[in-house]
Amino acid sequence: MKRLRLFLVLVLGLSLVPVVLAKEGGDQYPNGSENWFAGATPPPGLTYVNYFGYYSGQLKDGAGNKVVGPNGLTPQVDATFDAIRVIAMTKYKIFGADYGVHVIVPLVDQSMNFEGIKGMKGRSNMLSLGDITIDPIILGWHHPNWHVATGVDINLPTGHFDKSDPRVSVGANYYSFEPILAFSLLPKSGWEASTKLMYNLKTTNQATDYHSGQDFHMDYLAGKHIGGLMVGASGYVLEQTTDDTQKGVMVPAGGGFTAGNRGQVVAVGPSLGYTSKRHMSFILQWQHETVVENRFGGEKLWFKVMIPTGSGGPKS
Repeated sequence: MKRLRLFLVLVLGLSLVPVVLAKEGGDQYPNGSENWFAGATPPPGLTYVNYFGYYSGQLKDGAGNKVVGPNGLTPQVDATFDAIRVIAMTKYKIFGADYGVHVIVPLVDQSMNFEGIKGMKGRSNMLSLGDITIDPIILGWHHPNWHVATGVDINLPTGHFDKSDPRVSVGANYYSFEPILAFSLLPKSGWEASTKLMYNLKTTNQATDYHSGQDFHMDYLAGKHIGGLMVGASGYVLEQTTDDTQKGVMVPAGGGFTAGNRGQVVAVGPSLGYTSKRHMSFILQWQHETVVENRFGGEKLWFKVMIPTGSGGPKS
């Protein structure tokens, strides 16, 4: 039962957009990706954002301890990712807000080691398209000292999925819908406080009849602008709010995982950025995951580039 439980936890729990590896029903959103100017939509025109990074983590049980296989090893994942996001902001107004759309297309090079877990045959690699994200309605309101943005992301099951081998499953194999509300406070003092609040609702994975629970999660940042230089701390929080079910029944406890398989994580780390006079932004950050339960936990390194083609950068 422990081996079966581990398999159910891992199958499909490795979806990355661009990378967050977890239990069954893993995160399609790349937690921690939004930081500086999170609530400030770009100016009218196209804006290109590239997220490049690396993630390494080990599987944690419901008590936050490492899951240990029959041979004493802990399942581990290492992944390099690159995702391209295109934001198209229009000159149209809805409820006084700027209107736009976006699409995110991720590519993931994933390596997983389940050495010692029966039937998993050790390490395997997969290079694949991840789950694509679209948002047909983004609204942004602006003020000299604050910005607010909202939208609904739709995550599509476009990534590779194999129900018999979680090591090569990059996609989640289900749709999910995610209302978003983001804020940025940018007073004249040069300090910034930004957050992006999200609530994720998932459909059932038809291949496994597994329905992953809903979760609340947020990205956050606090930092200081010194001319074009940006120095601060960023991270994310995730708390699963409903139980995982399979065939309509709550997933039972087993192998150290709690009944319902509710995941949680808190991450924090330094963030360093630079914004040029042409409003191009370059952001480097590292995030350490802690308080991890029922999911992978580890370290994440990001390099983010934002290139607006409209007249000016995020409105201020």
